[in-house]
Amino acid sequence: MSISYASMSESELADRAPRGNTRPGRLSDERTVPPSIERPEYMFHDGPEIVTASDVKSPQTVKKIREAGGIAAEALELVGKHVKPGITTDQLDKIGHDYIVSQGAYPSCLGYMGFPKSLCTSVNEIICHGIPDDRPLENGDIVNIDITAYKDGVHGDTCAMFEVGSVDEESRLLIDRTYEAMMRGIKAAKPGRKINIIGRVIEAYARRFRYGVVRDYTGHGVGEAFHSGLIVPHYDSAPLYDDEIELGMVFTIEPMLTLGTIDWVQWDDNWTVATADKSRTAQFEHTIVITENGGEILTLPRNDA
Repeated sequence: MSISYASMSESELADRAPRGNTRPGRLSDERTVPPSIERPEYMFHDGPEIVTASDVKSPQTVKKIREAGGIAAEALELVGKHVKPGITTDQLDKIGHDYIVSQGAYPSCLGYMGFPKSLCTSVNEIICHGIPDDRPLENGDIVNIDITAYKDGVHGDTCAMFEVGSVDEESRLLIDRTYEAMMRGIKAAKPGRKINIIGRVIEAYARRFRYGVVRDYTGHGVGEAFHSGLIVPHYDSAPLYDDEIELGMVFTIEPMLTLGTIDWVQWDDNWTVATADKSRTAQFEHTIVITENGGEILTLPRNDA
């Protein structure tokens, strides 16, 4: 039987899956990185990172981003294999941290603007920037794992959703459709178009299911900087954000879709962002480079690239 989303109220839309009740847990001690591994520049001063590089990259720089992105993708794949009821997000953080370091790379999140862990774990109603802690994952949860690796002077940034045990149908659909939204956004990113075409395509797809499309957290330029000044909205922002998509540009596409409101609240940790109505949310992310044929994904495991 098909569902008529058009006839549902905002509260009913949010109730398509269990509402969240995530609470912060305790943090473990900060993980260490061998001194031989190169640190990003923001580790050596207070305040935001200093961005000087263009968003258009040389083939040599793209090759390096592909390497860093491959490490991040492999760490993400490894962490995802360990997602199950009872494991803590802190344990997942250790798995990702240890793999990135084993590859001679630095986990970009660790110490970025004071972030205390090596990856982000956002559970159920957490939109983004969840901090790994001692809370065990529970059967039926959904969790976003966001991992960035820094190597040879560049970052590769990716994230994906994982199901914990047996997950309800609406949550599964949200995950599948959020992935599809990201891929449609990547397909729309062609040279000569405007950046805002990406969000137009994503929002048009998400509207079919009455999903909320988060506006205040966006894709971004990436490479020598973890976050450059380039902003990539996932909603229809025209006529704003009309930067031309150019050959060699590198940026992320990372839509965040919700079952309810796009309004959000931030926890007292100054990082964790949750939906205001506690409705579930999903996100996927790839780093891409613009070629003559469009967006090419740089965050794939190195054996798959």
